Amino acid sequence: MATIDRQATTLALAHALSAAERGLAVIPLSRTKLPALRSPHRDDTDLVGAAGTVGPPCHGECGLLGHGVYDASTDPARIRELFAAAPWATGYGIACGLPPHHLIGVDLDTKSGTDSSSALRELALRHLFTIPETVVVLTPSGGRHLWLTGPPDVVVPNSAGRLAPGIDIRGAGGYLVGPGSRTEHGFYAAAPATAHLAPAPCPPSLLRLLLPPPRTNHPTPTSTGQHGQGLVQFVLAAHEGQRNTRLFWAACRAYENDIGPALVEPLVEAALGTGLSEREARATIASAARMTGRRL
Repeated sequence: MATIDRQATTLALAHALSAAERGLAVIPLSRTKLPALRSPHRDDTDLVGAAGTVGPPCHGECGLLGHGVYDASTDPARIRELFAAAPWATGYGIACGLPPHHLIGVDLDTKSGTDSSSALRELALRHLFTIPETVVVLTPSGGRHLWLTGPPDVVVPNSAGRLAPGIDIRGAGGYLVGPGSRTEHGFYAAAPATAHLAPAPCPPSLLRLLLPPPRTNHPTPTSTGQHGQGLVQFVLAAHEGQRNTRLFWAACRAYENDIGPALVEPLVEAALGTGLSEREARATIASAARMTGRRL
């Protein structure tokens, strides 16, 4: 049975209601940062058919509480109902991707041992964008959450380390721990200079990096396995303006998966095919090796 900290719960509810006034849909979270209400379907076998196939998951159509981010609401009465059902909640989550803000969270982590802030600055320099003044939430581990908004017709997926090591993205179907939340590791708080700001629009160049790559059918080398082939395909599909970005990202993934040295030449060859010079391609791959802490 979860220990009830009524003061922490009352504070979390107050912060959640304040966030809802700004148009941010919220849910109660436990000290573990997970949704405080367990799924009503956790022991339910009704979704499994006679042939053993699983039916579509319930996203709250049943009318019960406990569907995670799908419970998120800006309605004060609904929020109070959620917290009343979870008196052990000590924090709240803010759903991403929902109107009116279509929130995108950029999570700059510190636990992985990488310098995610430097990685973001390098991406910004490489792709000619700047991070606008926006809400910044400080995490107990020393990380930061940057709040940005996206266009209503664009679905940004959740990802972990895809943009760069130590940078996670919270998009549609994800949530951010709200400022004022208390977890088992400490408090989340808005950076003082940003608490009054509204989430700023995501720079277009950054937004393009957050979207999944298009599917391609280019032939690729087979010597580095299926994952290596996919990375080379990713580079081959680059258009002008994407070539360095895709090469850098693919090289980072290759080194993280210990196939970097074997994939250097195929990646260089793919980059040449997109119009990059050999010097540019090798410099970009070397940068990825340094970023991931590997040696060429």
